Amino acid sequence: MTSALRLDPRSEVDSGALPPSMMERVTLIMELFERPQTHLTLETVSRRTHLPRSTTHRILDQLVRLDWLQHTVAGYRLGPRALGLGGREIGHSALRAAAAPQLLDLAVRTKMVVHLAVLDGPEIYYLDKVGGRAAVDIPSRVGGRAVAHCTGLGKAMLAWLSPEEIDARYEQPIEQRTTHSIGRLDHLHRELRTIRRRGGLAIDRGECFPDLGCVGLALRGPEGPVGAISVVGDGSSPLELVAPLVVKAVRTVSEELFGTPQPYRRDIPDAVG
Repeated sequence: MTSALRLDPRSEVDSGALPPSMMERVTLIMELFERPQTHLTLETVSRRTHLPRSTTHRILDQLVRLDWLQHTVAGYRLGPRALGLGGREIGHSALRAAAAPQLLDLAVRTKMVVHLAVLDGPEIYYLDKVGGRAAVDIPSRVGGRAVAHCTGLGKAMLAWLSPEEIDARYEQPIEQRTTHSIGRLDHLHRELRTIRRRGGLAIDRGECFPDLGCVGLALRGPEGPVGAISVVGDGSSPLELVAPLVVKAVRTVSEELFGTPQPYRRDIPDAVG
């Protein structure tokens, strides 16, 4: 990595007050990305490291080419190479820490079970579950998985993806967990359109577990869903009544993670059919 990141000898000589070695400069830059969700602009990196803009740009460009960083419309973020060094677990830990107070508050206010999950291919992965004794009656577990399109959590996150991304995750026929589960790809696209029109709220009534229902909403990052929160109860639970509490919790966690709430994307084209 050191040789790959060596500056061109023809480049300008920086001030003697700056870190003398390339590795020290790279370290200054990489330490700014405290979380996998952190996005920084070139100007921000240059200002915080006190490195010249041209030097900063050159190092960032090489880090991107080596997959240590990614350059997106929102700025620079950790790339697949950095995330492969345990970044995913760090990201999950940061997400759980940011969400924990809101999960507890939701559980206390609703007297229902609250889930936190992330999307992993066509499945969701449960990061947290809060609900006291009531949680025992819900057949989910931290570290467990469920089919995404059968859950409020999963559908809330899938609604952020383009129709092409949905098609790439699923093959016909779609797995059904109960008689109420979505079993066709065109029906899934139709459901995701409904969720978008509802502002991102996804409702599941008996689609994953018989006699259970939930309402979920995605945590929105600059590039898509980073997770989702749901409230779960029996099939007759007044899910619409607790939906505003879920919205408030998700907004609070999003502010903790990203600084400002991320607007819900309305530019996703609908699938044909």
